[in-house]
Amino acid sequence: MAITPVGTWLLSVTCGRCDTSMLYEDMNFGSYDGAEQSAHRAFELYEDGNMSQALAELEAALELNPANSSLHFNKALTLDAMSRFGEAISEYELALQYNPNDLEVLNSLAIDYTRAGQYDRAIETFEYIQELDPKFEPCYCNRIITYTEMGQYDIAEQMFYLAQQIEPDCALCYYNIGNSLFARGEHKKAIRCWLRTAELEPTHPQINYRIAQAYWSLGEKEHAREHFLREMRANPGDVDVILDFGLFLLEMGDIESGKEKFNRVLELKPGHAPAIFYLGEIAFNNGGYEQAATLFGQALEKDRKLPGPRYRLAQCAMMNGQTEQAESYLTAELELDIEHAGTLISMASMFLAIGDVDRGINCLLRAVTIDGHNAEAFYRLGLASITKERFQDAADFLSHALDIDGQHVGAMKALAYVFLTMGRLDAAVQKVSQAKALAPKDRQLRILRWSIRVVMVMDRAGYFLSRLSPWNMFKRLLP
Repeated sequence: MAITPVGTWLLSVTCGRCDTSMLYEDMNFGSYDGAEQSAHRAFELYEDGNMSQALAELEAALELNPANSSLHFNKALTLDAMSRFGEAISEYELALQYNPNDLEVLNSLAIDYTRAGQYDRAIETFEYIQELDPKFEPCYCNRIITYTEMGQYDIAEQMFYLAQQIEPDCALCYYNIGNSLFARGEHKKAIRCWLRTAELEPTHPQINYRIAQAYWSLGEKEHAREHFLREMRANPGDVDVILDFGLFLLEMGDIESGKEKFNRVLELKPGHAPAIFYLGEIAFNNGGYEQAATLFGQALEKDRKLPGPRYRLAQCAMMNGQTEQAESYLTAELELDIEHAGTLISMASMFLAIGDVDRGINCLLRAVTIDGHNAEAFYRLGLASITKERFQDAADFLSHALDIDGQHVGAMKALAYVFLTMGRLDAAVQKVSQAKALAPKDRQLRILRWSIRVVMVMDRAGYFLSRLSPWNMFKRLLP
């Protein structure tokens, strides 16, 4: 199973122009020698990537000198590096109590407000920076992301052009507007912006990875492969890139190379749940269901919130006739944030097969929320409505499925059955005829056509219809 990846925003607190070492080394500690020593140790630990220890040293320094704005700022930077953005916001706000108009602190705070989804506060802070210094380019550059996440793409583009007037060669501006263009599906334009970022700053984090993702989305797989390989040469230990490259290789049909990438992830990060899951996917698709179930179970042990393992374990259970176990896995999977319509439709089919129609409908409604033009989801909603004998609802759902896909034979057959059950015989005949034109050898259509003929020749058609067992008859038509 290959999933087109979706990337994450890479936000810089300094727009690429501020030396972190200066932030640490230029601090004025006064007579607090102990605090100064702790701060210098924190800087060395930060540079070595030992964030937890750096944080401990900064906290020790703050105990001795709690009113130092720079210490709070650097603690916030360290918390940001640990993805503890809520705590970082508190530290930036403390830093501003002692130095209210520090542009770098305000800019960093606004970025973290964006990360936390507090968009109004982020915009308010960026606008305050603009009032203090209209030429401070990062307040426009980083606002691109805020407006993008708000879905206000036109304003995001305005921020890009305002930043360009101040700093026309800002690599981060091109990167951020590239993310904005990618988010609205303008992949070619995003590639042009990211190529400009790579030209201005060849070492920009994950830049070739983002270009690879855009080419992948466009179906230009050779270009995608080229940039995946460039990124891996530049950053051979980046687990996210290796994992996505593995997925890309699976989509290309290069199963063994994809498998090697997932195993490489596990070498770098033992117990990495997604890598274990995708090794399970390979085994599952090759018919190794027992091995797959073992791998899915291991992935679930490593990450209880990972979407996918329970869904696959439910399929394995269904194959073994373990419907109660399957339902348990499916119910737990349904509580997760599933963003793939096809997975939800498949889960719905299993729920319907088990007889849990309400949860099946829940899955399908979530699927059409994600993809409102998915004919299969509306078709399955029609089937679910039939099981509840809500024939008008079924007719509406099935008709909508056919509006989306006019050649969906399953929807035609189901709709013909619904019309037959509702006594709309002419409409039933029409749907059977349409379906027969597309599938002339379909045995189920012959059954339907015979049933309609019987009803049409009966003197008491209404009596005959009242004797029909909708579910018993329709079970014979299920795919």
